[in-house]
Amino acid sequence: MPAVGENLRINSERLWDSLMEMAKIGPGVAGGNNRQTLTDEDGEGRALFQKWCEAAGCSMGLDQMGNMFARREGTDPKALPVYVGSHLDTQPTGGKYDGVLGVLSGLELVRTLNDLDIKTKHPIVVTNFTNEEGTRYAPAMLSSGVFAGIHTQDWAYEREDAEGKKFGDELKRIGWRGEEEVGARKMHAFFELHIEQGPILEAEGKEIGVVTHGQGLSWTQVTVTGKDSHTGSTPMPMRKDAGLAMARILEKVNEIALSHAPHAVGAAGHIDVYPNSRNVIPGKVVFTVDFRSPELSVIEDMEARLRTEGQRIIEEMEMEIAFEKVGGFDPVAFDEGCVSAVRDAAEKLGYSHMNLISGAGHDACWINRVAPTAMIMCPCVDGLSHNEAEEISPEWAAAGTDVLLHAVLETAEIVG
Repeated sequence: MPAVGENLRINSERLWDSLMEMAKIGPGVAGGNNRQTLTDEDGEGRALFQKWCEAAGCSMGLDQMGNMFARREGTDPKALPVYVGSHLDTQPTGGKYDGVLGVLSGLELVRTLNDLDIKTKHPIVVTNFTNEEGTRYAPAMLSSGVFAGIHTQDWAYEREDAEGKKFGDELKRIGWRGEEEVGARKMHAFFELHIEQGPILEAEGKEIGVVTHGQGLSWTQVTVTGKDSHTGSTPMPMRKDAGLAMARILEKVNEIALSHAPHAVGAAGHIDVYPNSRNVIPGKVVFTVDFRSPELSVIEDMEARLRTEGQRIIEEMEMEIAFEKVGGFDPVAFDEGCVSAVRDAAEKLGYSHMNLISGAGHDACWINRVAPTAMIMCPCVDGLSHNEAEEISPEWAAAGTDVLLHAVLETAEIVG
């Protein structure tokens, strides 16, 4: 029977084939994917994942938030499972790997253990968390947040998309609302493999990112109310241009983030302008400011300064402003034991590696609150993500999954 220290490797061609097969569901318009949460395409992707898991001998669990849990049994019925996974939902113009790699690498791990007839003391569970992206239903990592007790299930069910469709209703509509209580499962550990979504690993020539911390995140939705009027006949001094006010506030957002360089960042990615007509001065804008930093005190400072500076700008322009925090989480320090398991696996396999702070939010950030957790990252070309041009190499995918395999085996304990 192979021992943990042996040079076990996953089937890289099978992993890549699975990634490409999943990418056929919900294709984008430019080579990526549009498989937003709780759409018909999401349901189709889930069904394929379940089919593959059951073919690999796993039983499938489903909770009331639609989180999927494919279980490979261990030899000790009393041992808590080691969980791996991520998410299958995408951005509207998403890539083929963000989240999906983390789910399908877990499936490949199980397939590899089956091929080699390796048994583990602890069960291994491959997880697909619902609505990690948060693009259709804010906030991001919604279902892992309910699992970890950050949000209530009732609150999550009431989240609405841009068309007013509620999360709970859409989950039921696509047929993926389970009966299992959310968060009832106990974990021995959780590992998430993800593409970096940044340029550091590629620039440094490293194959593996050992994620030690996650940046904290703050999403503040800002609503500015001015007065819509004709662009041609309204004199400049008499305008209440909400679009101009937003521009001035966003200039301050950039200034605030730069004041905490190099690790803090800030921008507005979601902007709605009303009435959004070529010859009407905007009377209302709604935009979400995204601040991130690995230091909680920095996030709090940026939030406070946004409100102070935004209020000052709006008062000077004689308009109205409202702020609502619509998402966020504190910076994360991942479990030292799990992080060591990842680092040891990379070293044992001979992969070049470095410590990383994750700049994006991930399900692991919430699960870290209820179980020992770590993340593994692989490079992506030019650091590009949340874009249909997102790309990784088969070799990067295989290296990350090899490290995941060994970290999980060390934690789940090979028997025999």
